[in-house]
Amino acid sequence: MNINYEYYKIFYYVAKYKSFTRAAEELNNNQPNISRVIKLLEHELGCRLLKRTNHGIILTPEGKILYSHIKIAIDRIMQAEDELLSITNLHDGVITIGASETALYMALLPSLNKFKKSHPGIRINIKNHLTKEAVESVKNGMVDFSIVTTHKDLPKPLISTTIMEIKDILVGGPSYQFTNEPISLKDIEQLPLICMGEETMVYELYFNYFKENGLTFKPEFEAATTDQILPMIINDLGIGFIPKMYAADALKKKKVYEIKLKEDIPVRKICLVENSEYPLSIAATELKNELKK
Repeated sequence: MNINYEYYKIFYYVAKYKSFTRAAEELNNNQPNISRVIKLLEHELGCRLLKRTNHGIILTPEGKILYSHIKIAIDRIMQAEDELLSITNLHDGVITIGASETALYMALLPSLNKFKKSHPGIRINIKNHLTKEAVESVKNGMVDFSIVTTHKDLPKPLISTTIMEIKDILVGGPSYQFTNEPISLKDIEQLPLICMGEETMVYELYFNYFKENGLTFKPEFEAATTDQILPMIINDLGIGFIPKMYAADALKKKKVYEIKLKEDIPVRKICLVENSEYPLSIAATELKNELKK
């Protein structure tokens, strides 16, 4: 059978309220049309579904069978419509995001603050990863998108959109004050360097930076997180490259000092990585647009 869904919907309301008039009101329809549809449905199914009595409308045994099934289907459809309406209006929904540490603090959290004020009903699930892990989680469809610091091209079907650039500076503690004049990268090659571990994109970036300038990159200290680097520098354990924003307060209080270099320090990018094979939800798209601002 190929019966119009609207026929079943009209039958549902008539059976629910035991009234053609009430069903017409609920459906913003007219009673003659409601009666006509019920007759068409009964003709298609080959049986009576409703019976008029002095006390109103009652369901026939066949009508009871149909209603018991139709009620479940219509209720589920209405529930789905309500959920979709809530989602499309950004009153509800879940966004799962992968984020590397620096990208989390410098790009994601400030945007989330604004986003949640506008859309308090949207739930946010953040997975804190290294850049490589965050990118892999996008590839596998484990997250809606990831916010990472990267300088590499990504394989299809991944798409990368730059949302901001980070300018690192080289800083050292009191024992590593230099003149205000820029010095050569070679002049600091033998000094104790502090950096993230070998598995990180930051390490790879500076390894290549030193290599391009004919030098060897050999950090004496490897930190587990970016947040650990600045305290190590403040405590005179060595020098390190960190985002200028991270060092602003320590520079102002003269806990650390900027070491200016002749060679340009490579710019890092914070990128939004998504998978073109997995379309974003309305909520995720809205947050993506907020991040791109």
